[in-house]
Amino acid sequence: MNRENKRKTFEKGYYKNHACHDTFTCKVCGRPCLPENAGSTHRNHCPNCLSSLNVDIEPGDRASDCGGIMEPIAFWVRRGGEWAIIHRCKRCGALSSNRVAADDNPMKLMSIAMKPLCEPPFPLERIEEMTALMGGDGQIRQAEKSDVRQSDA
Repeated sequence: MNRENKRKTFEKGYYKNHACHDTFTCKVCGRPCLPENAGSTHRNHCPNCLSSLNVDIEPGDRASDCGGIMEPIAFWVRRGGEWAIIHRCKRCGALSSNRVAADDNPMKLMSIAMKPLCEPPFPLERIEEMTALMGGDGQIRQAEKSDVRQSDA
């Protein structure tokens, strides 16, 4: 790497305005991560395990001193329907959001998206009891059942 390219690489905010064509090896799963298949000019997480590194305070500034592993914990849907991964740093707890890339592992994406449904914050066997505590009786009333049957017919 020549001196000019090295200076640009470490210049504050360089990645904010310039495409990142660097290939890197994931610190979690060890796979090589290529920017070409991301569908974007900025590859910021591993397409296999979806992990990232805590290197930015603002996107692209490379100003974070933490350098911890950012684990994918959830998703949110941006305006227009685009999915974004929510990462949490294992070292400092910082949260960040990254666009889902075109080549991300679809099984890993779905497993993270389904986690709240598969592991709810309450025991499913107590759902009737919890519904009763909230003012309901936890049961579908007979009148409601007949209304449902009539509307299905």
